[in-house]
Amino acid sequence: MLRLNLTLENPAANISLDEALLEHAETSAEHPQLLRLWQPQTPMVVIGRSSPLAAETNQVFCAQNQIPIVRRCSGGQSIVTGPGCLMYAVLLDYRLQPELRMLDVAHHFVMTKMRSALKSIGVDTDINGTSDLTIDGRKVSGNSLRCKRNWMIYHGTMICDLDIDLIASCLGQPIRQPDYRSQRNHRDFLVQIKVPVEQLADAIAVEWSASPGAFDWPEERNRQLLTDKYLTDEWNHKVP
Repeated sequence: MLRLNLTLENPAANISLDEALLEHAETSAEHPQLLRLWQPQTPMVVIGRSSPLAAETNQVFCAQNQIPIVRRCSGGQSIVTGPGCLMYAVLLDYRLQPELRMLDVAHHFVMTKMRSALKSIGVDTDINGTSDLTIDGRKVSGNSLRCKRNWMIYHGTMICDLDIDLIASCLGQPIRQPDYRSQRNHRDFLVQIKVPVEQLADAIAVEWSASPGAFDWPEERNRQLLTDKYLTDEWNHKVP
């Protein structure tokens, strides 16, 4: 597997890149499986493909604090990321692992790998809900996926040192909640991993056997997606 360390300057471009990578893999005759690791330079809210914007985000607070809200290509709940978070995306080929076409298998496979990476640096986590990693019942990582014919991208966030109060200020209470949350607010539900982002990134790369190498990432397609979709109100403010 190839390791790609790539953080783009534009916050929305980092979100659109995951879709560009998935498209690129789907249309390429030969494409490596890929682990992308990146660190946001500024805070941002990332909402799920079908998330209700008004319910799941505090738009007034975000506007007042110049925190962008960007809709991703995958489902799941809204998250806040920024400095102190590690973002990852793993691009997997169904032709090599056809069992991953079953969503429950895919979730279990990736979450088990991420849990093992954390354990290797002394952090014990559990898998809860559909695709959450937790410490003592409190969430440290939210994850989701997007599928094409031959490829899947599975991506998520790891809260290392991001201020939980900031997350709570940016988000509303989610409409859909896993049972283990027990209606807790964000401050009571979320917790930091408390490891350096760089250490966690290296542990994840080791777990996936991902090494740096030459890769011509789809820069032009990402620019097009950014302009035509991820920077538009039609996409980001759409009503599910």
